[in-house]
Amino acid sequence: MLQVSASPSFNRVAKKLRERDKKTLDEAIKAILQTPQLGEEKKGDLAGVFVSKFKLNGQETLLAYELQPHKTAPTEAMLLAVGPHENFYAGLKR
Repeated sequence: MLQVSASPSFNRVAKKLRERDKKTLDEAIKAILQTPQLGEEKKGDLAGVFVSKFKLNGQETLLAYELQPHKTAPTEAMLLAVGPHENFYAGLKR
């Protein structure tokens, strides 16, 4: 099982979620821990970042994470960001 760590920007958004939304987010994180390459790997500026999609209150929500130290044999999943698709990738590049 992978260890989980989270970036400050991920924590900032996650703590503002309602309790039932946090449960949905936890389920999405558990799915990633069971199958680390579940998300789509990005290319270019975001190489090495995986993005998984899930529904939150009927809206498609994205969860960005990195597998460390290597994507082929990860020991840790670093949660980078969570949010709706609008401006998600622009914010992730920053």
